[in-house]
Amino acid sequence: MSSRFMGSPFPPSPSPSPSTPASPFAAPHPARRRALTAALVSALLLGSLSACGTPADASDGKTVTVTVGYQSKTINTVTAGTLLRALGSFERALRAQAKRDGKVYKVRWQDYATGAPITAQMVAGKVDIGSMGDFPLLINAARGTQLHAPTRLVSVTGYNLRGALNTIVTKPGSALRSLRDLRGKKVSSSVGSASDGTLVRALQRAGIDPEQDIHKLNQQPAVGASALQSGSADALSQFVAWPGLLTFQGKARALYDGGALGLPTFHGVTVRDAFATRRPAVVRAFLTAQRDATRFLQRHPVDAARRVAKATGLPPEVVYLYNGAGGIATFDPTLKPQLIAALKKDVPVLRAAKLTGPVDVDSFVNDRYLKQSYGSDYTRAVRATAHPSPEEVWLRGADRTRSFAGPQALLRFVAAHRGRVRAAYVADTTTGSRWFADKSVWVHDGARLLPFATRATADAWTRQHRGARTLSYPAALEQAR
Repeated sequence: MSSRFMGSPFPPSPSPSPSTPASPFAAPHPARRRALTAALVSALLLGSLSACGTPADASDGKTVTVTVGYQSKTINTVTAGTLLRALGSFERALRAQAKRDGKVYKVRWQDYATGAPITAQMVAGKVDIGSMGDFPLLINAARGTQLHAPTRLVSVTGYNLRGALNTIVTKPGSALRSLRDLRGKKVSSSVGSASDGTLVRALQRAGIDPEQDIHKLNQQPAVGASALQSGSADALSQFVAWPGLLTFQGKARALYDGGALGLPTFHGVTVRDAFATRRPAVVRAFLTAQRDATRFLQRHPVDAARRVAKATGLPPEVVYLYNGAGGIATFDPTLKPQLIAALKKDVPVLRAAKLTGPVDVDSFVNDRYLKQSYGSDYTRAVRATAHPSPEEVWLRGADRTRSFAGPQALLRFVAAHRGRVRAAYVADTTTGSRWFADKSVWVHDGARLLPFATRATADAWTRQHRGARTLSYPAALEQAR
């Protein structure tokens, strides 16, 4: 199966991409939306269970084929997908395992647009290992239990402790300035995704009923992006890398920064329990390979961004926004208590939307294989968390970025190197979320020049600081000279 999205800002994938067809239907009434969502999930599961083909863990006694489902364009999963595949780390780990047990291992990579089809294929026994966001992970756990094909969360790919991996965007010329302006508007989102969870929670905090006060369009990311461009959607709530991509292309601006929620969000790796029980050495090999890919990304962030860009068709500048040295995502495989606690808080949100029943998070999480991979270092590693994002500039032709101690130092450097700057990154003054310097809202407050990812956070600052005023990016560059 494959899907082609009209108007997608991504170029076609270089390899076949099995996924579900686009779902651009709207469901303004809650009951109708729930019914359509349930129908979609059922169709996915039934389609997978009846599809032709062999089981994922195909084996003739000597040859073992491992099927990995990943999302190439969801770049918060690259250490378990796109980058991992490009580096060949899993294949090397399996070759090492083959020397120990005499078997022949083959890897089958299957690329999907979202986590839902990966779950469908896993419960059908056709995908052994998959990566997806926190909300889809819970649906993965629930579907596995429901269909007597349990899965287990075995590692994390990338996370953000404040929730900045999800962003709500609108068109650049839109009159919308804050969440309150979404009342009565059409908002595109992928129901059941982490970004939809951000939308629901953010609206509730703003006093807006996410079921009654907006017209939600349940759409896959590419469809939602096209809807935003055509004007059939007023705003788009999505996960990495869609908000950053559309903003970089000048097709969107950030309306709400998920980091304002202060709730962790992450993507992780899930495995079929039956597969892990039968092939524990393969699971350990995968986690060893994931750790290798994580170290490569951390030590060579620009090279990693270029590799992911080449594999996905994304601009390297967008990949680096999320995956760079001080990027929005922190890559760390360990199953941190903060992330597991956040997962438990996500369950009521999904249940309220009638997308899942009870989920036993504690039984879903299995850190046994990861602990075996880390050994005695695991306790120390699980306690480590991300450092604040530094301001960075990536010059054209450079193989590394330059870091700066504050936004004004970055602005002075950019002003002195006009025409040579490939991308400049700054952290939102209040949330700490990284964003493009030239797409940020700048505020002049006394002697300070302060960046904000959204107009709403900038407006909040100017209301609370007498004399503070917003100014354009070119004006901020002039002020910094």
